[in-house]
Amino acid sequence: MKLSCVIITMGTRPAELERAIASTEPLRSDGVELVLVGNGADLPPVPADVKTVRLPENLGVAGGRNAGADASSGEVIIFLDDDGWFSDPGIGKHVADRFAADPRLAVLAFHVVDPTGGSGVRWHVPRLRAGDPDRSSAVTTFVGAGFAARRSAWLEAGGLPDLFFFAHEETDLAWRLIERGYTLEYDADARMCHPPVSNARHDIWYRYDGRNRVLLARRNLPWPLAVGYLLDWTVLTVLREGRKAGALRTWCGGFAEGWRTDPGPRQPISLRTAWRMTRAGRPPVI
Repeated sequence: MKLSCVIITMGTRPAELERAIASTEPLRSDGVELVLVGNGADLPPVPADVKTVRLPENLGVAGGRNAGADASSGEVIIFLDDDGWFSDPGIGKHVADRFAADPRLAVLAFHVVDPTGGSGVRWHVPRLRAGDPDRSSAVTTFVGAGFAARRSAWLEAGGLPDLFFFAHEETDLAWRLIERGYTLEYDADARMCHPPVSNARHDIWYRYDGRNRVLLARRNLPWPLAVGYLLDWTVLTVLREGRKAGALRTWCGGFAEGWRTDPGPRQPISLRTAWRMTRAGRPPVI
């Protein structure tokens, strides 16, 4: 089974990018294709076996990863953040074996390890109740910092939604894959390293979090579930960010923007899919 690995970068973390590329050397030695995408940024000199794509403008996380997938040729595509890295030289074989063993497996979510030795970031374990990060399980979403996707399933579902730019694009794809009968798994044995940092470190986070929650619901959920989903996240955001007036104001502005923005084709999941997600531990209202 041929594998590709995609790394996207905005050129703002040269030292981290160098580390990420170096960590793929064992994979490349085993025949894994590495595609480096400059997301509106020039690229540094890279090893001769690395394929490069230079986008004229920043297309966001979603658009950048889609461009990398388009430029790759593997049956399975591994995605790695430019500030992440692989510590296990055998991860390529592990990923290939997992996908070869299960033709309905669409996404393998990696175990993101905190290199400082701490417990990491809670949302790096994509379960409603994260629990033990060393426990594998079926999931209904995944973390974009490190994952692998089956190309045929990715193409069938249409890839990541370019419109989202940044935030919740993984969940949009995950729900469309589950609707098509595929499975997603969090694999505790597929380990990669990433600094324990929050998405809120990005200036645009609160705007896109609010906006994309609305787009996600409008695109994918039957209206009763969409209303429940948006009410739940509004209450949770107020409780979490209520003391941060600026953050909450920005989030609410993004939420309103989500209603003004064309979400693209609306393809609500079936109630059967919603029940599958509930049985997997995360009903699509939270």
